[in-house]
Amino acid sequence: MANSPSPASLEKPVKRRRRWQRLPPALRVGGLLVGVIVLMALLSLVWLPADPDAQDMLLRLQGPSTSHWLGTDQYGRDLLARILVGARASLLVGTVAVSIGLGSGLIFGLLAGYFGGRVDRTIMLLLEALYSLPALLLAMLLVTAWGPGLVSAMTAVGIAAIPAFTRVARASVLQVRVMPYVEAAQALGARQRRVLLQHVLPNILGPLIVQASLTMGAAVLIEASLSYLGLGIQPPAASWGRMLRESQSFMMLSPYATIFPGLAVAAVVLGFNLLGDGLRDLLGQRN
Repeated sequence: MANSPSPASLEKPVKRRRRWQRLPPALRVGGLLVGVIVLMALLSLVWLPADPDAQDMLLRLQGPSTSHWLGTDQYGRDLLARILVGARASLLVGTVAVSIGLGSGLIFGLLAGYFGGRVDRTIMLLLEALYSLPALLLAMLLVTAWGPGLVSAMTAVGIAAIPAFTRVARASVLQVRVMPYVEAAQALGARQRRVLLQHVLPNILGPLIVQASLTMGAAVLIEASLSYLGLGIQPPAASWGRMLRESQSFMMLSPYATIFPGLAVAAVVLGFNLLGDGLRDLLGQRN
């Protein structure tokens, strides 16, 4: 007689399923969308259906087929290959921009929130000047001054994100610095550096992670906007924003070259926004 599974072995999958179901719906949907985009970017590193820059004027503006799954653009280039490469470029810009904004904003927020006084007023006065400009406009001004290109776009988007991260970090520090464990560490004579790194910093990471997810979606959208205006990633490199710009004149002949890059941008922005909302709900439940 075959051994029947024990009750303990049956409870584990049920518990795992329940844990997944207990996650906020926004977190599940956002994680799924972001996961698909990340897989697309990773796939472009090891496999592409065709050379994304190879032109074939005899196959221009073709619809989806077995040889070109998403069709071709006005130069006969494979749309699927260019969208996969564009996913890599968009995530690269977003990751670098978020790293710049998070790193700088965290430092400024820690200093402003913990020390207060003149340090707080000086930092926030400088950042309010940046915050008064919309992120896209600030990025456009910086890229115009530095010249178009991938590095300029990443740096400009990162600088535009610094004020938002600083505000979140500062607000969190103002809440944490009056907690009993921080006051106890100060009363015991702990150095300010140790208090910041061991007691304050670990307890403000939650809101910053949520802000990083939301900023990631905004960074991808800003990069697409810059590339659409000719200020971001330069041809022949694939960029979703540039693909939209180049294909808009041919929408009536073949809409696929516009539809698929537009859907890719929308999926990334929606995915990271839902992921950020889901993380906020999850962290709020735990708190």
